[in-house]
Amino acid sequence: MPQSLVPPVTLSVVTPMYNEREAVDHFVGRLRPVLDALDVAYEVVAVDDGSTDATVSRLLQLRADWAELRIVSLRRNVGHQTALRAGLRAARGDYVISIDADLQDPPEVIGEMLAKALTEKVDVVYGVRSDRSTDTAFKRNTAGLYYWMMRRLVGPWVSDQAGDFRLMSRAVVDVLNELAEPRPVYRLVVPSLGFASAEVPYVREERVAGNTKYPLSRMIRLTFDSVTGFSAAPLKIATWLGLLSFLLCVVLIVTGLVAWGTGGVVPGWTSLYIAVLLLGGVQLICLGLLGEYVGRIYMATQSRPPFLVSFDTATTAPDSVESLDAVTVVADTRPAA
Repeated sequence: MPQSLVPPVTLSVVTPMYNEREAVDHFVGRLRPVLDALDVAYEVVAVDDGSTDATVSRLLQLRADWAELRIVSLRRNVGHQTALRAGLRAARGDYVISIDADLQDPPEVIGEMLAKALTEKVDVVYGVRSDRSTDTAFKRNTAGLYYWMMRRLVGPWVSDQAGDFRLMSRAVVDVLNELAEPRPVYRLVVPSLGFASAEVPYVREERVAGNTKYPLSRMIRLTFDSVTGFSAAPLKIATWLGLLSFLLCVVLIVTGLVAWGTGGVVPGWTSLYIAVLLLGGVQLICLGLLGEYVGRIYMATQSRPPFLVSFDTATTAPDSVESLDAVTVVADTRPAA
């Protein structure tokens, strides 16, 4: 459809999905009545992040009865934040809401978020968790530690109870789409931009179906991306570790010289063994921290697209999408850095 003929959209709801076949029907069943009741032109951009189950096929079935449902299918799994990035690039609304399909963030709050943005003239409305009792104690404690660290590394503007459930104006989305970061962490990027914001509290619910898509390994990866993407503090830590190891070496050298001068040298391997292990460990830690930054620089210099779109139902004929035989390939050709 030519750009001039595309109907205007007031609200876009972006939903990254990865193997969410069990949750799709529950999610659509709660989201659609909420959006229909808003009485505004809207679209739902469901970004399939390379699912290996029947998520895409079920979305296509639901789309036959819901014209506002738009499916953007990526060629492979690229991770939650990059899938969200693809959805933001595709969204056409004056306001864009990001929400996960597991229903831990209730769609019923969307109307309140949009109303607050319109009445208070703010560009960002954060969904803030007022109750996380449905999360495990481990999840709550590790999340608390993550946000405590981010507030000290990134800045005090990072909320300790706001995730990726938020509303953003077109101005904010346009800025995000222009960023050249290879792996942006939007829960940190958005508040760092300084746009006028407000908050809407909500009670975090249990996952409606399926398993979490954020196991411990991905949480650790998110932490590394957050730290290395927003702060050079790890490099400073490496510097201090190197300085402390140097001072320890000086102490050991002085101690050895004093022992040699007084004739109290006792043959042994313990002190040498401990010194070698300590220095070797510090050096490996420093190399690892440097490697994280060098790796990000390397990825940026490659200028590879962060994702490739297999098809987008907004531009691909329905019969072609249903067969998945002749789809329009849309590549994000923007350099990663």
